[in-house]
Amino acid sequence: MKQFFGMSQRGNLSEAVTGLTNPQFIMLFSNDTQFESHVKDLEKQFPKVPSIGCVGMSYDTRIAEKGVGVIAFQGEISAAANALEQVSVMPVKYIHRLEEDIRKVGGTQQDTVCIDFCTGNDACALTTMNTALKQKGISLVGGTGDAGKVSANGKIYQDAAVYAIVKNRNGRVKTYKENIYHQLGNYRFIASNTNKEKYIIGSLNGKPAKQVYQNILHVTDEEILTQTFQNPFGKLNGDDTCIISIKEVNGNALACFRQVNDSDVLILLELGDYEAITRNTIQQICHDFPTRSAVFSVNCLFRYKLFSERNYMNTYLQQMSALGSHAGFVGYGEHYNNRFVNQSMTCVVFE
Repeated sequence: MKQFFGMSQRGNLSEAVTGLTNPQFIMLFSNDTQFESHVKDLEKQFPKVPSIGCVGMSYDTRIAEKGVGVIAFQGEISAAANALEQVSVMPVKYIHRLEEDIRKVGGTQQDTVCIDFCTGNDACALTTMNTALKQKGISLVGGTGDAGKVSANGKIYQDAAVYAIVKNRNGRVKTYKENIYHQLGNYRFIASNTNKEKYIIGSLNGKPAKQVYQNILHVTDEEILTQTFQNPFGKLNGDDTCIISIKEVNGNALACFRQVNDSDVLILLELGDYEAITRNTIQQICHDFPTRSAVFSVNCLFRYKLFSERNYMNTYLQQMSALGSHAGFVGYGEHYNNRFVNQSMTCVVFE
């Protein structure tokens, strides 16, 4: 297979797809203003080619921040795309679409991945999708788009998760998740007074969540929203840690980008040596895949902001290009199999 990346900072779709021929699968990353027109134009130019899209930034060694970006797979690829609608209330109503596409593509654990873009209620959507994917052991990589709208096969959806089942007919696929944070101290918190719908943590160990965070890190209310780049919360999930970013201060509570439930055990995290961690990720991928045809990744918006503030973003993209054809998009939350995570990078590697 071969991965194509094209972009136009001006939002010119024709410019972004210059040189793209015979795609087997297309991903569109547009801006809020032009999304609808880009979806329609893409379908006109490449009718009946499976496609999914969302509002967001995309990149290879460069980044399209406000225009339009297109990532496409060519060659030995089989793909099918569709949408699970009503993700806020009943995504399982549409699970038959995903089951049918898995059968159509003939996906297996070794050679197939599911790529998805969601408008929200990610945890529920991922749990639903996993009921179908786990039967074949198929991994998932994806993220949340902006502006509450996504697209599949030329149609725009709200309150939906769009997905593509992608089979590499010429080799293996494998997914990865990168965490640039580690535990700070021995803090352990029991969450309470939470609001599942608004992702609010009211109390930690019986004390107001905002006060607990401020007392440990010595930050003001205004500084909390940038301090989360350095010190997000973490939720232990077996041997793994799911990162939980703080979205805003809500009175004496903290609103997050990921759901926290009463009695969840949380820890506090701190930023690690992200340059060394990136090098380790690249080395691990090269070890697992001596030959690679493509790498598609999802980087969190907070990672993008952190790397940009530290003048590392361009260096990061150059380092990842050592893998060969690397491209991806900036998400508002990252999907890894059945997990919804924050401040992470997830990716799928094609042999």
